[in-house]
Amino acid sequence: MRFTKPSWVMHKDSAKDTKRLSIFSVHVHPDGSRIATGGLDAKVRIWSTKPILNSASERSNRPPKSLCTLSMHTGPVLTVRWAHSGRWLASGSDDEIVMIWDLDPSGRGKVFGSNEINIENWKPLKRLPGHESDVTDIAWAPEDRYLASVGLDSNVIVWCGYTLERIRKLDQHNGFVKGVCFDPVGEFMATQSDDKSVKIWRTTDWGLEAEIRKPFEDSPGSTFFRRLSWSPDGAHITASNATNNRGFVFIAAVITRGLWTSEISLVGHENTVEVASYNPHIFLRNPSAPIATSNICSVVALGADDRSVSIWQTKSARPLIVAREVFERQIMDLSWSRDGLTLYAASSDGTVAVFDFDAEELEGIAPYGAQAQYLQKFGFVPPPVPEGFSHGTSCEGEHAPSASRITPPPSPTPRASTQASQSGFGTSAVNGGEQINRLVAKKSKKKHVQPVLMSSIPSASTTLSKVAPSVSGRGPVNGNALGISTSERRPLAARAAPVSRSVSPAPSMRGFDADIEMGGSMDMEVPIDSLDQGSSPEMPKGKRKASVMELDDRPVRPRTLGGDRNRESVAVREIARVGETWDALPALRSAEVLPSPPVLTFEDVLEGRNSEGDGPTEVLFVSSKQTQWLDYLPSPVVALTASPSFCAVATQDGSVNIYSHTGRRIMSTLSLGSPCAMIHSCKSALLLLSTLGRLSCINVKSQSAYFPPVSVDSLISTPNCTILSATIRPNGAPVIQCSSGITYSYDPQLSSWIKLSERWWAEGSDVWQGRQRSNREVVASIEGAISTTAGTSEHRERPEWWNTALTLGHLESKMHASKALDSPTEYKQALLLYAKKIADEGFRAKAEELIRDLFGPVFWRPGRDDWCPTIVGMLKRDLLREVLSVFARSKTLTKLALDWQDTLKKATNDEST
Repeated sequence: MRFTKPSWVMHKDSAKDTKRLSIFSVHVHPDGSRIATGGLDAKVRIWSTKPILNSASERSNRPPKSLCTLSMHTGPVLTVRWAHSGRWLASGSDDEIVMIWDLDPSGRGKVFGSNEINIENWKPLKRLPGHESDVTDIAWAPEDRYLASVGLDSNVIVWCGYTLERIRKLDQHNGFVKGVCFDPVGEFMATQSDDKSVKIWRTTDWGLEAEIRKPFEDSPGSTFFRRLSWSPDGAHITASNATNNRGFVFIAAVITRGLWTSEISLVGHENTVEVASYNPHIFLRNPSAPIATSNICSVVALGADDRSVSIWQTKSARPLIVAREVFERQIMDLSWSRDGLTLYAASSDGTVAVFDFDAEELEGIAPYGAQAQYLQKFGFVPPPVPEGFSHGTSCEGEHAPSASRITPPPSPTPRASTQASQSGFGTSAVNGGEQINRLVAKKSKKKHVQPVLMSSIPSASTTLSKVAPSVSGRGPVNGNALGISTSERRPLAARAAPVSRSVSPAPSMRGFDADIEMGGSMDMEVPIDSLDQGSSPEMPKGKRKASVMELDDRPVRPRTLGGDRNRESVAVREIARVGETWDALPALRSAEVLPSPPVLTFEDVLEGRNSEGDGPTEVLFVSSKQTQWLDYLPSPVVALTASPSFCAVATQDGSVNIYSHTGRRIMSTLSLGSPCAMIHSCKSALLLLSTLGRLSCINVKSQSAYFPPVSVDSLISTPNCTILSATIRPNGAPVIQCSSGITYSYDPQLSSWIKLSERWWAEGSDVWQGRQRSNREVVASIEGAISTTAGTSEHRERPEWWNTALTLGHLESKMHASKALDSPTEYKQALLLYAKKIADEGFRAKAEELIRDLFGPVFWRPGRDDWCPTIVGMLKRDLLREVLSVFARSKTLTKLALDWQDTLKKATNDEST
């Protein structure tokens, strides 16, 4: 065995770079190339393992020791867990948030609050709110089907491992929940709580299978965690923080599957056991003997508050290894590498220790194929991966990634070919393979239409089948031996789980429209068995016999305008301007500031078909190649858009027609005075930008304008400045992105254009996160779009306060932008980062001003004061509580925060009375 303790693996104090902060969690990547740690500094850090295990690599710093620092959490990070595929990283913090991180291969940047540079960039993929207190542990189910999180709110939350949507909230614990794990085949989930119980949950219906209390009745409630682990053969759970002899002997309890009893104890630690972690391999006691139950065993590691780590082998009464006084404080977490030969241990003293074994030291390791053969022999057959998903790809075998380089499999994406054929979706290619994005007004069962890009529609039909093991095993009950008896082991009975279908949201390909292209569920076609079988030779397959209720004079299909026409495939290309064209006065013709879109033959579900001859222009709404409605227009179509509420078509003569989804004109035809250069819709809001640079934002539902038409001339007054995109938010706020690297919106109350974000902040802000891919939040998407158009700036010497000033200015600007675009999530996130930055720098005056702004008048009454108690739909005083929590954890503003917390509490009590 080789033991090492790399001094450079550390979480630093922002005020004192040399002071170590506690490390609460460590987890090794499935390919073994890196580890992730979470600590008291509210950061997740990713480190290379090669410099840890190879002294030559450590000296040469190749690969670099520190790969990435993730700083989106606002509280200490208590748990980090890689997905089994290695594609995603999950982290949980005492800011009550579970964060999912995804690798951005092209992104790099500075670490927030320091001068460190990220070698690689792990961007936040999704934020999972739901807990009401600290998140203490996280576990991924086999094949990443589920993600479970537990916390100090006494709740267990289960998330879908593919869509990351919340599935179930389990609230049957009566105390802090501090540990969670899944069994090897994903049939059961185990949780351990301060209510002195371990609960076993069925993953088929999330019902309670069993509750184990006996070994925990006298366990102390002072441990930071109660991390438990399931053996790789599925036969046992080793749970931490158990006791014998009325609490005088500290043990780890071994729970037998099926019987759900604990008659086996691991005795030897002098203080409470904090964490248990099984080696992922099944081991052979005699490598030369055949694989049989009598020849297999498991290895489990324990970490305790007595600062020691012990490693045990099943069917052995004594531990293999005991490492004493390795740390100065208690062990917080343990993690085995997938090859089963390296154990990582993290301590609250801020260090990580590594135990590197030879295969002979842990007896013979059964190869993975042999393990699968053993599990199947006794009925442990894991359910198949849902068709089309690659998120659960194994890292083993000949396709395993290199140890020096991470190669994550693609994100969960279903096979597009079958979905395209069933739904009529596809892509066109012109000019040597250039893709044409098609705007789809998709019709759902609720008569809802959602525009999406047909060239990037992921969808999935996931069938999750489970097995229900029924195993009984007995171990020796005399003393502290850990054993497995196979005389009563029975095969597992398989149960079929109900079919579950889920959809993965499609990332946007159009910049930063966070409401339409960046999320939202899509209805899927679900086959019905009764329609797939013919009932008689005379009846075609898929038809049903007519019942008495159906024998009336109603037509088979409702009659629609143009419904008897089948859709024809037409090549999309630019055509000559025919028919009526827009002919402006000479004075106006010279005032054009934006180019007019070319006249095309659009092929789309909402389709504008322009004739090359003297024929009329057609507008069609097509579903499944069948025309639902059509209309004829006197001028060629140049642009069109669709939202869940309406469809809009702009023509070359400057007119705009707005339709419902049945083809009814719901507004008078608008006349812009010039052709429409850009058009966009979002829910009930419609944006129109004419070639003369006049911007109109209309509320179609109320048939009114959000503000009078305004000119965009001032935005593109600089040379070679153009408008790259123009979109609209649900609240009617326009978002105009310019090639100058600045994004604008219009504020009707100020009657002025305002800057939402600009390239300037990338010059020194610590919270600028460029190249955000698939981000659902609008302000982050704006910054990502700006980064894609930004050039590289040369390095220059900056003043001393440069980064601090730009970081504070950027966060203040981000809060104003979130308010203008009605994005409460981003406003709160920016506010808490702003508060943390103020606290780190010790700016007391700024902190007091922020507190007073959120607190408002002490005796505030509605209608009597100008102060508004809410911002972006959130109560200011609720936000103040979280800001004061951030200040209270700082070293400079603690007294200020405590005083205001008392004041806020008194004001709340006075209002309630």
